[in-house]
Amino acid sequence: MKNLWNDDAAEKLVADYAKKGVGRDLALRVYTTRLLGGVPQLVLHGGGNTSCKIKATDLVGDEWDVLCVKGSGWDMAVIEPQGLPAVKMGALLKARALDKLADEDMVALQRANLIDPSSPNPSVETLLHAFLPHKFVDHTHSTAILAIVDQEDSKPLVKTVFGEKMGYVPYIMPGFDLAKAAADVFDANPTVEGLILDKHGIFTFGHDAKQAYDRMIHYVNVAEDYVAKHAKPQAAKVALPEKLSTPASIAPMLRGAVAVARGEGRFDRMISDFRTSDAIVDFINSAGIADYAGRGVSTPDLSIRIKTGPMAVPAPDTDKAGDYKAVIKSHVDAFARDYRAYFETNDALDDVKRTMLDPMPRLTLVPGLGMFGHGRTLKDAKIASDVGEMWIEAVRGAEAVGRFHPLSKADLFPLEYWSLEQAKLASNKPKPLTGQVVLITGGAGAIGAATAKLFADNGAHAVVVDLDAEKAADAAKKAGNNSIGVGADITDPAQVRAAFDKAVAVFGGVDILVSNAGAAWEGRIGELDDALLRKSFELNFFAHQSVAQNAVRIMLEQGTGGVLLFNTSKQAVNPGPKFGAYGVPKAATLFLSRQYALDYGAHGIRSNAVNADRIRSGILTDAMIASRSGARGVSEKEYMSGNLLGQEVTAQDVAQAFLHHALAERTTADVTTVDGGNIAAALR
Repeated sequence: MKNLWNDDAAEKLVADYAKKGVGRDLALRVYTTRLLGGVPQLVLHGGGNTSCKIKATDLVGDEWDVLCVKGSGWDMAVIEPQGLPAVKMGALLKARALDKLADEDMVALQRANLIDPSSPNPSVETLLHAFLPHKFVDHTHSTAILAIVDQEDSKPLVKTVFGEKMGYVPYIMPGFDLAKAAADVFDANPTVEGLILDKHGIFTFGHDAKQAYDRMIHYVNVAEDYVAKHAKPQAAKVALPEKLSTPASIAPMLRGAVAVARGEGRFDRMISDFRTSDAIVDFINSAGIADYAGRGVSTPDLSIRIKTGPMAVPAPDTDKAGDYKAVIKSHVDAFARDYRAYFETNDALDDVKRTMLDPMPRLTLVPGLGMFGHGRTLKDAKIASDVGEMWIEAVRGAEAVGRFHPLSKADLFPLEYWSLEQAKLASNKPKPLTGQVVLITGGAGAIGAATAKLFADNGAHAVVVDLDAEKAADAAKKAGNNSIGVGADITDPAQVRAAFDKAVAVFGGVDILVSNAGAAWEGRIGELDDALLRKSFELNFFAHQSVAQNAVRIMLEQGTGGVLLFNTSKQAVNPGPKFGAYGVPKAATLFLSRQYALDYGAHGIRSNAVNADRIRSGILTDAMIASRSGARGVSEKEYMSGNLLGQEVTAQDVAQAFLHHALAERTTADVTTVDGGNIAAALR
């Protein structure tokens, strides 16, 4: 572990913050917190915390001794001074005399003594920081430390590794009881330079930021060196098939298997993030990987990210690809069954009212390939993968010097179902399309971009496909929610397949298709060149068929239904003069949408069309508006608002229609007209 302290960088940050009224101690606290937070082997997604004890002035000018401690929700790697809320020390220190303090009361005590009432909640380990006398205190969940403490009898090993320089604290769930126990351990030997918390992590402290940080890096290095010097030979490897299936081929199966069934064809879907490297595969190929996974998480706070631990499945054999979907399902069913038993057994031990979380795994280990993180959003899925990498590192170290023996699941349960975490989850309401992936063709055009933005705003991750890759990327960026842009000519089946493969690679699958791309050519039908008509059919019909085929292929593998949405245009039912090259293939596409509804309804796949007219877009350009309005002898404004409502219809209106169909769970084979009212185009 490299010591990243740099005198010049530290002093520059102090000078920069001094201009903003932030004192030296707090500035250096920010500096070393960022150093720790930027190393995943120390701190990962909310784990760990830091503090410093200084003086602060409240709103009426009174000065207080305060503890500035990491606040809930702040990432240590990018923390700012406001991410270390100041809490009055006097009240915190008085709490040590209490015999007990409920978690909710502890939170209330800390909030009641904030200097700034608008600050985030201080860390749940605030009292531990307060009860230690040192000015600066650091806490991480170092994977090297976990290799030492994740043993059946860790206390003697801790003494062997660290001698008398570090105190040993038996496992206690974070909160008031742990704070008192840790303080008692320190009081028994005030010469220690830190504390090792069994099954949990490490605290170091010092009189200044550099000393506390230096001690953290030093003792992590002591642990790393011990593991390296005393490592046993690697475990035997599992036998792999001669031909391994690809991650892309199994991702939709896995994603479908971990979706939470809500009954009557409804699912809470997950996003999947595939992660691999030589180190990941080497460990996952261990013959004992299923055993390691079944033992649990390397530190208790990971239960919030990957539940009771990973799920391991067998390596996928290409020659038995047809059977692998059932293999995955059997393992997911077993994981869910075990999780329900874990919940029911531990929940029955007291009268606390709890709501069981969904029982699906959040991390799947696949020998020969790598691992998949699962989450309701791409961010959550990537967090699960990040946690998986650190879990592997900790378990590898623990097995190297002994036997990986983490906290028991019975002891894990109170943390996973902590009332404070339950309250957070209850307030985190998913959006209508959370967990779903939408692929939109013609995605950089007016309608496509508006649809991508609206679907992303409603929780979906969008794959914006367009002939112009740069415009696709720009539309995806504007849509937000980790959407991606893909350049593809959708009249080329190979490029269509590649676009869907990209969706699978990034998100794990596809749930909604908005087949929107198209182009219009003018001319009387009897005088059209055959090549032009065929060109129009390639884009305005066959491309719709190509993207729908790929979407259905993935949806059937997922087994959770899906939605096909086609932009058919009013030309499909109300042809305009000299527009046959566009209208004839669009009419075929309208019936294509109904054929998909007929053929795949039994699989829960819905298919609907949107019949839009006179939308400013790549098809209806300013030049074409001028041409069409001139042909009809009306102004451009009259032409664009020439409907029963007398109002121009926009790309956002079409996007709303697509969203309606995506959410209308009991509607298929439907056509929704978005034209402001055109009786001639109304379906009969």
